[in-house]
Amino acid sequence: MTSPRKYRQKKITMDDLSITGKRVLVRVDFSVPLDEEGHVREFTRIKTAMPTIHNILDYDGAAVLMSHFGRPDGKRVKKYSLKPVADELQRLLGKKVKFAPDCIGSKIEEMTRALKAGEVLLLENVRFHPGEYIDDPQFAAELARMGDVFVNDAFGAAHRKQASIHAITQYFPGCAAAGRLMMRELRVLGRTLNNAQRPFIGVVGGAKILDKIETIRRLLPRVDKMLIGGGMAYTFIKAIGGNIGSSLFEKDKLHFAEKILKGPHADKIVLPIDSIVAMDLEYGSERKTFPSGDIPDDWRGLDLGRESRALYVKEIKSATTVFWNGPMGYFEREPFASGTRVVARALIDLTSNGGTAVVGGGDTMAALYKFNMTGPMTHMSTGGGSLLEFIDGKPLPGVRALSDSVEVE
Repeated sequence: MTSPRKYRQKKITMDDLSITGKRVLVRVDFSVPLDEEGHVREFTRIKTAMPTIHNILDYDGAAVLMSHFGRPDGKRVKKYSLKPVADELQRLLGKKVKFAPDCIGSKIEEMTRALKAGEVLLLENVRFHPGEYIDDPQFAAELARMGDVFVNDAFGAAHRKQASIHAITQYFPGCAAAGRLMMRELRVLGRTLNNAQRPFIGVVGGAKILDKIETIRRLLPRVDKMLIGGGMAYTFIKAIGGNIGSSLFEKDKLHFAEKILKGPHADKIVLPIDSIVAMDLEYGSERKTFPSGDIPDDWRGLDLGRESRALYVKEIKSATTVFWNGPMGYFEREPFASGTRVVARALIDLTSNGGTAVVGGGDTMAALYKFNMTGPMTHMSTGGGSLLEFIDGKPLPGVRALSDSVEVE
């Protein structure tokens, strides 16, 4: 088995900062999904920033929060305004959250300097400025004027070399620190992915292999088994000659699936035995169960079948550590949610018995919130690309740029 690569960095944390009476400029990751009416519909990234915000307020600091939101490509785009996030943050905090119409400029700086101890201000989307994307030191310098000390709590964006994450730290010598969420992500993921208690099982799902290629490639050498579900499973089944009917598969990724299934870790791969299938996604449509490699034409695999669910639960029960990224089926529709739900329940049971269950990925967390099954998990990571970089043992630019002090593994 390939030994995992590790990196160690000595970085200061919030505990090393003097916060009282200071404007604490915090890089958070508030790029959350909105519903059709423009309201926040999934709150994980806001909630996970709460420990850092509360820490600042408890020590009589003022919290100045900045974040990206969506992909406005350096232009002011109304639908990517953080104003709805400010409203939701205010509800969750139970106190007034002020909102700045921009993230730089003399008027915005005046707003930050007028803040009193215990107050919170959210700046407008940093990606409304092209300087953010190119790690522009001049733009970073303007952002830096909004705080006296800097805290990076945006693990989900820590793999990006952008101004509000990377270049900004040079303007806070000795006082650019990791926030509470950042430290928890680094410590928990370090223990789980680099020093996992075995047996260590990976569970990977989702609609497309394209979205999970790097997860599979980087995680497979580290796990003892990998359970594959969701729409992506059918590309693997097709690659071994199975009949998948009209199930989703990626023709241009068949070579990747074939390579994995013929590679040195092929014996670790576990594919669904049977599938719940339907001709369409309409409510009330007829559902049947077929072997996953023998699905009739016009029928589409949409969830794990009964035998597959039993097998996956058995494998998870045998594990000490499980890392899960991606749902097992089309969980958004209740008739096809059982596979994802039983995996979630198996992970809850694992943690209840002293095991470790780490969950990553937006769709996975959305499923857990839908099922109201979030609390018992050991850790729910906010990382996407940063999580993949961490799995590969690569230093994250947003972490590397922080001030040196405490060892992080």
